[in-house]
Amino acid sequence: MKVRTRVTNDRSGYLFDNRALAALIIPLIIEQLLAILVGMADSIMIANVGEAAVSGVSLVDQIMILVIQIFSALATGGAVVTGQYLGQRNQKKACESAMQMVWFISLSAAIIALGVYAGKYWILHGIFGQIDSEVMRHANIYLLIVSASIPFIALYNCGAAIFRSMGNSEISMRISVIMNIINVGGNALLIYGFHRGAEGVAIPTLVSRAVAAVIITAKLLKKDYPVHIERTLRYRLDWPMVKRILSIGIPNGMENSMFQIGKIIVLSLISTFGTYAIAANAVGNAVAMFSGLPGMAITLAVTTVISRCVGAGDYEQVKYYNRKLLVITHIGTMISVGLVFLTLPWIIRAYHLSEITADVTKQIIYFHGVCTIFFWPAAFSLPTTFRAAGDARACMIISILSMWIFRIVFSYILGRYLEMGVFGVWAAMIIDWLFRGLCFGIRYFRGGWKNAAIV
Repeated sequence: MKVRTRVTNDRSGYLFDNRALAALIIPLIIEQLLAILVGMADSIMIANVGEAAVSGVSLVDQIMILVIQIFSALATGGAVVTGQYLGQRNQKKACESAMQMVWFISLSAAIIALGVYAGKYWILHGIFGQIDSEVMRHANIYLLIVSASIPFIALYNCGAAIFRSMGNSEISMRISVIMNIINVGGNALLIYGFHRGAEGVAIPTLVSRAVAAVIITAKLLKKDYPVHIERTLRYRLDWPMVKRILSIGIPNGMENSMFQIGKIIVLSLISTFGTYAIAANAVGNAVAMFSGLPGMAITLAVTTVISRCVGAGDYEQVKYYNRKLLVITHIGTMISVGLVFLTLPWIIRAYHLSEITADVTKQIIYFHGVCTIFFWPAAFSLPTTFRAAGDARACMIISILSMWIFRIVFSYILGRYLEMGVFGVWAAMIIDWLFRGLCFGIRYFRGGWKNAAIV
């Protein structure tokens, strides 16, 4: 592919004007906010069933989160390939890549779901170990039902990624609204109305994901959209195309998986600091999701915008939009962090924390908020630019090394050996961000990632 660079102030021919960027980013922010709020509502409702149900569901959710992250990463790989074809204005190849992504990832998800059922005993007893019999009962019920939703959530992620590659995030936002209404409404009906336990959470999750998958697949079958899939049940593997998708999806999936494993390791360390530390960390994580919400949403938009520019071979546009989206991320994060700081006194009171827990929680939230404004975009938005350009392997190596060396090792050094406790763990996380940002910044200006386009 011929790489075009140009220096000009005339941006009339650029792929995304301000209106197009707003139409892409705003629905993504709404979708992310909805997911956070619904997650909180779910946890509140399941808490009414009892501690055993909460524990059983949360244990299985750790496995489900890992599975979902893998398919989300693979879908991102497909979105990059589709986006680059769209940048080349090769609609036929874009549709072919979408078709291969939907079939390959959905079939892989069905096989993994069967594997989960086959290994159910090992998951429940091998991974979770010796847990209370009532907790095990709820975990078993929840796993049995929710595992059936794995192919549906994979299919939905594929569809959402394809529509985002077209610059259309409104479709996935609307379907997400429907999915979450079914989920929350079903939970309320089964838990409060029929007084069900883990199945009261699991059944609405399964139904909502199935409905979302059906709706988004029906949308993808419409030829009105630039990228669509064929109305057929026949599938022939196009390995070169799938290989392109996996070249982004596998490194991204490994990075996400390692991050989840690292998170579990750090949580085990925090549990040794005492109950106050566990509570402060939990509240800090909940609030941090709101602080980072604009960044997470805009990162999804980065994949769409940059992959299209790379496909067009126009790296002047890549530089322009990368800079613009980084600035938007900083501003959006500043606003969200400001809102968190303003409402923090009410947030702390809502959790009914003890004095020591409240003090530590405030320290964590203030420290994390300020650091998020300045350091998060370079650590997480910039590598998304590289992945959209096809440079996923380098991102994986840098991110995994940084996480293990700084986030995990420094958590023990600062938290345990320097006796900084849970605050030391959060400080280690920021050191991880700083190292990532430095490495990604150096890589960006060196420019080797410009030769990584995959189509």
